[in-house]
Amino acid sequence: MPPTLTRALALALLAGHGSLALAQAPVTPPTPGCDICATWNADQAPFRIFGNTYYVGVKGLSSVLVTSPQGHVLIDGGLPESAPKIIANIGTLGFRIEDVKLILNSHGHIDHAGGLAELQRRSNALVAASPSAALDLASGEVGPDDPQYHALPKYPPVKDMRLARDGGQFNVGPVNLTAHATPGHTPGGLSWTWQSCDGPRCLNMVYADSLNAVSRPGFKFSASSEYPNAVADLRRSFETLEKLPCDVLISAHPEASQLWERLEASATAGSDAFVDPQACRAYVAAARTVLDSRLEQEKQQ
Repeated sequence: MPPTLTRALALALLAGHGSLALAQAPVTPPTPGCDICATWNADQAPFRIFGNTYYVGVKGLSSVLVTSPQGHVLIDGGLPESAPKIIANIGTLGFRIEDVKLILNSHGHIDHAGGLAELQRRSNALVAASPSAALDLASGEVGPDDPQYHALPKYPPVKDMRLARDGGQFNVGPVNLTAHATPGHTPGGLSWTWQSCDGPRCLNMVYADSLNAVSRPGFKFSASSEYPNAVADLRRSFETLEKLPCDVLISAHPEASQLWERLEASATAGSDAFVDPQACRAYVAAARTVLDSRLEQEKQQ
């Protein structure tokens, strides 16, 4: 297995317990050339996280629905074969894909953007992505400045998009989401924040993009001519995320924010199980450890 996917596999295996039943969804052929994709795309029953925020993704890849009477927002679309499952999960919760008005992207890798074209086709929603990620989405593959260039399969391209820049805000009815530039894992990484309320109680929600320093073989974060700012970008992204108001964290790969442990705890603690004001700092601390280890390894090469 290529080194690029080794850490991803380890993370996915951590999430492989306690899978819940899912209503049957149409089957999309698996992504060729991606051994880990079947593990990522394992069935996962949808559930409410807090207020109007719901998890509708598959077991190893997050997709989040934020609802309102005027329409809904969907964040990330998993793999191409995840799209039917996401649509089925939305329906299981009593909502309709046709009422999704806005689809937001974290970054342009196949495991978070692969299902966007089909989700957009089914919903007719606007897709928003960073300028760098929008180029990836339009071509269905990442560019040469991405640390995983040519290490990831292609996916169906997205045709109509709106650019999301750092600090940009997107609204559907009363739902307001803000984009935060968090590059490094990819040059175009975005994290998203919003508020969800349950009665009078409102919490700060964070959808955190991947911050792992993983790459194709031969790429060096410390010395890349294609992406010379990779290390500086990651460190700046660390600072961005740890400073955000962060009551509830959902990471692009759910196990990285202990989502499954929190879901299990919610059986007795309810939605409070997902609340952890220190979660963003812990997420950043783990990513810093990965980067420091990677840079130390590169010194030995």
